[in-house]
Amino acid sequence: MESLIHTLRRTLKRDLCLDKRAPIVVALSGGADSVALLSALVGEGYDCVAAHCNFHLRGAESLRDMRFAETVTEKIGVDLCVKDFNVGAAMAATGESVEMACRRLRYDWFEELLTTLRAADVAVGHHREDNVETFFLNLARGTGIAGLTGMDYRRGNVVRPLLGCTRAQIEAYLREQGLEYVTDSSNASDDYLRNRLRNRLLPLFGELLPGALEGVERTMGMLQDAKRVLDAAVEACATRYGSPREGTIAVGDLASEPNARMLLFELMRPEGFTMTQVDNILSGPMRSGVIFPSPSGALTAELSRGVLSFSSAEREDEEVEISLASGISHPVEISVSHHGSVDGFRPEASPSVLYMDAAALEGDARWTLRHWRRGDRIQPFGMKGTRLVSDLFSDAKMTPAQKRAVWLLTRNDCIMWVAGVRTSAHYNVGRRSKGYVELRLR
Repeated sequence: MESLIHTLRRTLKRDLCLDKRAPIVVALSGGADSVALLSALVGEGYDCVAAHCNFHLRGAESLRDMRFAETVTEKIGVDLCVKDFNVGAAMAATGESVEMACRRLRYDWFEELLTTLRAADVAVGHHREDNVETFFLNLARGTGIAGLTGMDYRRGNVVRPLLGCTRAQIEAYLREQGLEYVTDSSNASDDYLRNRLRNRLLPLFGELLPGALEGVERTMGMLQDAKRVLDAAVEACATRYGSPREGTIAVGDLASEPNARMLLFELMRPEGFTMTQVDNILSGPMRSGVIFPSPSGALTAELSRGVLSFSSAEREDEEVEISLASGISHPVEISVSHHGSVDGFRPEASPSVLYMDAAALEGDARWTLRHWRRGDRIQPFGMKGTRLVSDLFSDAKMTPAQKRAVWLLTRNDCIMWVAGVRTSAHYNVGRRSKGYVELRLR
């Protein structure tokens, strides 16, 4: 059996490019996967900071896991960040399940750590068996080619360095290093679908068809190659006929293309439209006035003379010009405080607080508060490039109602703050700042 370190090095060379000049936040639950990941990355020379989430869902066991995280990080020699979460309150506010609430809270915190620690990436401990489980879960639920390719080594700032490693490699590595780990007792329960798959179905599958799981992994690799071919075809189709993000699709012209059904579906799928809607669009007459709302209600497609036009259900027209001379009470309450020096500046890591160099107030700048509009982009703090605001909403798993409630602060039409979601990289407070302004969402 190939060693974990050998597999990891191949992954880092072939599939991932991790920056050794900036810290890496390593999600540390205390389980075998996360302990091995932290130890191995440190051993390969990466500057790691461990991050442990305490959801307080398993009583004394949750406290045990936190204490173990403190012990193992001390042994490995890295700093540890711990965050306590009130999962019940989060569920009550959003209506999410336990799993979804925990996931959102966890990744929201990781985003904050990327900013406060000026880290490059967040590393999580998913391994090969986790990927195979994802394949079968998506297969059982019904999915397209994307759902059968499994998890990616990188998605944004989240990386999975152990995705090519097996559980056996992980456990062998821990034995070699003399490292212990804790086991989540809920993993033995069949209350969750993934657990039933892991504990019952996959062992039986491997027993009845030896080597089948390795075959599934090879299939996922081939599907990834096929998806790249499909993505290229969809991109070419978008260039020729348009896409929801561009506002229109010349569906009458696209319909003459071979595989028009799949191409149109792949164009519309990211916005939540279904294959049934695609079939209705292509099979019916191209008459005007036919409306196809996305299942989420966030977007509507209207067919007119062979062209699908997309419009947002968000309130795009509401915009209020404001002054930052004092606190804001309308259209949303925001406290504003001015500081003539950066001495003692200690920023709070929260998307509900924006800090700006006082130079932002100089000149004849126009400040507004408005709602999200399709195509809006922000350069998030800690990033060189830009991101669609809609992608930030998707990352946060926000409902249409939640998205409609978000306010964007703009300076001369440049988005400075998606209030409560993400701050921008513009006018950061630094050592050369002569003062700063603090805005706090209330």
